[in-house]
Amino acid sequence: MYSFDYQRPNEAKAAVGALGANGDAKFLAGGQSLLPTMRLRLAQPSALIDVTRIASMKGVTLDGGTLTIGGAVCHAEVASNADVKKALPGLADLAGRIGDRQVRERGTIGGSLANDDPAACYPSAVLALNATVVTDRRRIGADDFFIDMYTTALEPDELITAVEFPLAERAGYEKFRNPASHFALVGVFVAKFGDGVRVGVTGAASSVFRPAELEAALSKDFSVASARGVRILPDELNSDMHASAEYRAHLIPVLAGRAIERAMSF
Repeated sequence: MYSFDYQRPNEAKAAVGALGANGDAKFLAGGQSLLPTMRLRLAQPSALIDVTRIASMKGVTLDGGTLTIGGAVCHAEVASNADVKKALPGLADLAGRIGDRQVRERGTIGGSLANDDPAACYPSAVLALNATVVTDRRRIGADDFFIDMYTTALEPDELITAVEFPLAERAGYEKFRNPASHFALVGVFVAKFGDGVRVGVTGAASSVFRPAELEAALSKDFSVASARGVRILPDELNSDMHASAEYRAHLIPVLAGRAIERAMSF
């Protein structure tokens, strides 16, 4: 590590102002991705702006048909919060299986989405549930938020303050995880709404995506058999030391079926 300035504002506006005053600064939430890259000297910000003490970013509220989770809420709280477990148990289940206990106590939903790791779990839920990412200056729909590997629609000084989730009739998540990192080699989140089904797939490509053929099949028949009857082409999927594109393509409908089983169990 190396020397850097550390600031801990208590308002989102102050945090954004502090970042704007130093173009080389970074927001710090749980630090689960940023701090390791700093230790490796892959990132060397001159200042860290800690947003974890901003009260307006720490709450979870359930209002009618919308569940709102503050950007600085950690994974462990999403997993254990009574409102999340009541309104979207599939999301609570996803959060409870991110990383290990230490990661879940420190990592935040806003930090995960801003980092947009191609194998992170939360992006699949945000995309499948058609959530809205709320920042200090605007609202961004899930379909417009994720751009590419580690790339989102956020401006360099934009701060995620909350995420708003519409409530689904049924929702569930399943992943085939790397045994060391617990990241998803492939993860699939399914969400059934009154007008159809949305599916978010993580770990399989350069960024989270929605498989149109799987959504169409499940919108007609929300069942395990329907999911497993879909064939996913491997053409644009990842191949690496952990799994080939063909294997990932095979996993997507299998995991979608398991996600449906989880969704039906809540």
